[in-house]
Amino acid sequence: MDIYESTEKNAEKISEMFSNSFDLTLREFSVNGKKAAAVSLDGMVDEMKVTESIIKPLTDKANFNIFNSTFEQIKKTAFKGVSINEENDLEKLAQSVSDGNLILFLEDCDSAFVFSVQGFPKRGIDVPQSEQNERGSSESFTDNFKDNVSLLRRRLRTPKLIFVQKEIGTISRTNVLFCYLDDRADKEMVKKIEKRLEKTDIDTLLGSGYLAPFLDNRSTSLFSDTGFTERPDMLAAKLTEGRIGIIVDGTPFALIVPYLFIDYFHSLDDYMTNSLYATFIRFLRIACFFISTALPGFFVAICVFHPEVLPSSIMLDIATAEAKTPFSLTFEAVAIHLIYEIVREAGLRMPVAIGHAVSIVGALVVGDAAVTAGFIAAPMLMVVALTAISTAVISKLNDSVALIRFVLTIIGGLTGFFGLFVCIGLLLADICSVNPYGVPFSTPFSPFVKKSWPDAVYKRNSRILARNRERIKELEF
Repeated sequence: MDIYESTEKNAEKISEMFSNSFDLTLREFSVNGKKAAAVSLDGMVDEMKVTESIIKPLTDKANFNIFNSTFEQIKKTAFKGVSINEENDLEKLAQSVSDGNLILFLEDCDSAFVFSVQGFPKRGIDVPQSEQNERGSSESFTDNFKDNVSLLRRRLRTPKLIFVQKEIGTISRTNVLFCYLDDRADKEMVKKIEKRLEKTDIDTLLGSGYLAPFLDNRSTSLFSDTGFTERPDMLAAKLTEGRIGIIVDGTPFALIVPYLFIDYFHSLDDYMTNSLYATFIRFLRIACFFISTALPGFFVAICVFHPEVLPSSIMLDIATAEAKTPFSLTFEAVAIHLIYEIVREAGLRMPVAIGHAVSIVGALVVGDAAVTAGFIAAPMLMVVALTAISTAVISKLNDSVALIRFVLTIIGGLTGFFGLFVCIGLLLADICSVNPYGVPFSTPFSPFVKKSWPDAVYKRNSRILARNRERIKELEF
């Protein structure tokens, strides 16, 4: 819809498009004796910049006649300190206002000016909340994608760092950036991810998590091959490996594709400590994964079907403690884990000021009172506590681990070791079947890639790793 030559009609039409919303600001004034109107949304523009860079030059009588000048003359002479474009479509102008721009209508002009003067409030750079490191940077991504770009640029100061902007969401029209190093990322992989982003059919995109299902290669898998991070240094490290990062405006978490299973056990601190200690911690994280998923199931299976596995003295103590409880061992294990998930969710959603109260109540009620009353046996409570602590070590896998743990606990209580090993085999098959963008999710275990082990499984000396120029796409099979 083309704009009218009448400033008053244009202003009325824009007001109708926004249904006279209370935050729609309309400034009417005179420029060289003719009517003019500036339209913006309150709180979305920088008022100081609007006054000094737009209104003041327009109302300055000593200024040249804007109506008798070309767009380039106006751009170079009148508005030197602000980005300006021309537009003659009312719907596009309304969208520009929604994006935080200011539009200027002039009487008898067949086009309007669009000024980029965004000034909406935003959160400052903060300490990472979910990815704590002992010696790493204390900066995390913010909710503003332009700030996130600058954080990444500071760590990768090279013209090879490419950012491509997309707009996703028919209603939210959210800005999405996918970034990569041009000399390291595989071109075919970049095209595939760009095509998937273009085909993303969604109304509102309110966070990076909305995009993950559209980027995953298998929606039915228990594990996601799209990783996430709130640390700019972590994303920079992955980009140097040939990965691709995706930054969504309005969320402090960036996505990483492709993401391998072994990546869940890595931390930035691994590269800032002794190689032997870093290797030990990596194997500890892998052990915690097996403890958090399989320990309750194996404990129930041993107590119900295979008591000969444990020494008779230990088994006798466990049997004595379980004889005082009214429930079966399988039901007890599932119930305690369910209570743990309830306490964890409550602590996560409650206000920070009173969140610690949930932990205190959970420890007193579930821990001491339940054992004293005879509802829960102490050995089972110890198993659940060790499982919960192990889950915290691999927090990024919590969603998958919680589901696997419940399934293995029930299967272990019903079928013993046989059912457990069948389920573990199916779990390994699921991990090995995911193949994100031509790179096996289970690399370097299956297929076995010897050259990837010095950094993927154990950590070699930094001097050796500094000479490693391996790319993620080189692992393709």
